[in-house]
Amino acid sequence: MSIPSPESPSGQPQPAPQIIVQQQTSAFGRYGKILAVLLGFAVMTIFGLTSSYQRYFSPPDGPQEKYHSLSKTAEKKIAIVDVSGTIMDGEGFVKKQLDRIRSDDKVVGIVLRINSPGGTVTGSDYLYHHVRELCEEKSLPMVVSMGGMCASGGYYIAMAVGDEEDAIFAEPTTWTGSIGVVIPHYDFSGMLENFNVKDDSIASHKYKLMGSPTRKLDPEERAEERELFQELVDLSFEGFKEIVRNGRPKLREDEAALDAVATGQIFTAKQALEKGLVDKIGFLEEAIERVAELASVDVDNVRCVKYNQPMPSLSSLLGAEARSPNLLGGDLQSFLDLTAPRAYYLCTWLPSILSNTQR
Repeated sequence: MSIPSPESPSGQPQPAPQIIVQQQTSAFGRYGKILAVLLGFAVMTIFGLTSSYQRYFSPPDGPQEKYHSLSKTAEKKIAIVDVSGTIMDGEGFVKKQLDRIRSDDKVVGIVLRINSPGGTVTGSDYLYHHVRELCEEKSLPMVVSMGGMCASGGYYIAMAVGDEEDAIFAEPTTWTGSIGVVIPHYDFSGMLENFNVKDDSIASHKYKLMGSPTRKLDPEERAEERELFQELVDLSFEGFKEIVRNGRPKLREDEAALDAVATGQIFTAKQALEKGLVDKIGFLEEAIERVAELASVDVDNVRCVKYNQPMPSLSSLLGAEARSPNLLGGDLQSFLDLTAPRAYYLCTWLPSILSNTQR
C-alpha cells in the first residue's frame, strides 16, 4: 500500500518531505584521532624531558637529589637517607643513597630517617656496617630520626650513631625496640598426611633438611632440631645486643637494663625514652637542626636534601610486569628463596612470605 504524495493547490503532486540527521562529531572534531596521537606523543616527550632535567643535576639511574628544607641557595648540605620498608637485601636504594653521599663533598651531615619493622639479619648488618663506614670515612656527624616504626633490624641500623649524644629522635607516635631474633618455622606434615602425601627427600645428612615444614619428626628429632636452631638464634641475638651496647652507652654500662629491653617487646616513644633506647622525642625537623649543630653549621647557611628513586624509563615501565616476581605465577627463584631457613631481626609474626626485594 503506497501513500499518495500531497498535492499543491494547482493539483500537481509535491515532493515527499526529507529528514536530515546531522551526525555528532567527537570531542576533538574531525581530527580527533590525530590529536589523540599528538597528545600521547607530547606526554611522552614531557616525561623524557623531565627525566633529562633530573639527570642533569643527578647521576643517571642514581638517586635523584631533591630540596627538602633550610636554605635553598646554600652549598653545604645535610642529607636525609631514607630507610623504609622491610630490609631484605642491603644492596638496594639505601646503599645507593650512601654511595651518592660518598661522592658529594658538599654533604656535612646525615639524618638517617628510619621507618622500618626490620628484616633479615644479614641485610640489617650490611646497612649498619656501610652507614658506620661512611660516617667514619668522611667524618660526618649523623642523627637518627625514627618514623612510625623503627623496630628490630631498623633499630639495629639506628645504632650506627655510636656514642653521639642526643642523636636518636623518636616521633611521639613511634614504635621501636623489638630487640630479638626469629627463625620462622611451620610444620605442615599433619596437613600433608590428610592428603596422603609424604616427604621422601634424599639428603646427605639429616641436618641438611633442618627446618623442612613437610618432614614428620618424632619428639626426640624435633627437640634436637630445635636445639640446633636455638643455638643459631642465640648467637645472632648476642650479636644484636653487642650492637646495642655500641650505640647506647647507658645500656652498655647497665647489663640488667639491657636485658630488660632485649626481650623482643615493642615500646612507645615515651617508654623508649624512659628505658634509654632513644634520646629525644621530636620530629624530623628537630633531628635536622641537631645534625647542623653537630656539623657546626648555621641552619641559615646549609641546605637539607633528600633522595628520590630515579624516574623509570619508558622501556622499564613497559617491561615492569614481565620482570615483577610472581610466586603464584611460578617464579621459581623467589619460591626457593622463601623456603630457605633465615634468621630475621624483624617485628612480625609471618616474615617468611615476604619478597626478598628491599624497598
